[in-house]
This record gives sequence, structure tokens and C-alpha cells, in this order.
Amino acid sequence: MESFETEVIGIIKRLRRGQLASYGEIAEEAGFPGAARAVGGVLSRNDGLPWWRVIGADGRLVSPNRKEQARLLKKEGVRIDRSRVVGRKE
Repeated sequence: MESFETEVIGIIKRLRRGQLASYGEIAEEAGFPGAARAVGGVLSRNDGLPWWRVIGADGRLVSPNRKEQARLLKKEGVRIDRSRVVGRKE
């Protein structure tokens, strides 16, 4: 079994343009339900990942740099309104 960090990195790397996942969804897919905060830790330690594609469970942008996250997501065709993804099914 791969480590949590390795699993999370692989999942995030597979997110394609305009594709989003919540921290909790990534933790669950990695086999660690309830470890959403730990996903944030992995993101903070690993440059080069498409961090902007990871959002809060309720569709909110939760990155420390929300303006940049919104800009990058809009560039990928994702609709954002008031720091929240529009039209994402929860």
C-alpha cells in the first residue's frame, strides 16, 4: 500500500483542466476518509501540483490565495461567484 502522501499526489496530478475535487473527496479516494486537512498539508509541501483544482466540500475556494485560484479556475472554464464554484454538484 502506498503512503497517504503518494496517493494524494497521484490523485491531484490526475485532475484535468476544469476538473475539481474537494479535500475530503481526495482523502476518501486515497483510502483515508476524514483526512481532508491532511490533503491540505500535502498540497502545502509539494510544488507543481494543480492546487487550484482542490476546493472545499461546499464549493468554496479555500486556498490561501483565493484570487489566484479563482483566476486559474476561470481560465479553465469553471464559473466562480463570490469565491464559490457555481454549478458544482455536492
